[in-house]
Amino acid sequence: MKLDLGCGERKQPGFLGLDISPLAGVDVVVDMNEGLPFPDDSAEYVIASRSLPFVRDLFAVLSEIHRVCMHKAVVCILAPYAHSYHHNSNPHLLHRFDEHTPRYWTSAFFQPQLGPVSPEVSHYAGPKPPFDFRLLRMEHFYLPPYRSPIFEQEELEILQQLQLNVVDEIMYHLLVVKEDIETEELDRLSRMAYEEPACVQELRLRDQGDMEEG
Repeated sequence: MKLDLGCGERKQPGFLGLDISPLAGVDVVVDMNEGLPFPDDSAEYVIASRSLPFVRDLFAVLSEIHRVCMHKAVVCILAPYAHSYHHNSNPHLLHRFDEHTPRYWTSAFFQPQLGPVSPEVSHYAGPKPPFDFRLLRMEHFYLPPYRSPIFEQEELEILQQLQLNVVDEIMYHLLVVKEDIETEELDRLSRMAYEEPACVQELRLRDQGDMEEG
């Protein structure tokens, strides 16, 4: 089973669409804050595209996602980037996400060899999470001034650490871990291709167009 959480009217093809509103294409009307109506270990893939920032208790919802997923299921999350004024001023967004975030979702962090680095968290990291999501891949989508060929990727990564309003959204692919898993297996899985929200292709085309115009 594949789940699209908070699918709206643009349900991912081949996925079971869940949303709090009875919109066209929604298969299951449900409030994620109240849990997911599926048995343990029943989902192999979950997409949460721009939906998790709105839930009341993020860790409770992540716990539910972990519960319904089978071992080595993949979870793809697209979310607003934490360090951006236009997200910070939105009163409806209850949670924001950045490069550090995946480290709070596991007590055995794995750093993929490909893609951006997730820096170590501060001494205020808090207790171990009640679930285990290992990072497979992370990707940034930039605000207009930084969608330009004048910036090398290394420059962008430095800029987003030094100033606000560089990145617009961030996407993670995460592996649900419920049993022991070797680092070699995590490395292999981190190099595979995975499904993405349909809107991500639009983001890529937009960014490519801006790069060509720049």
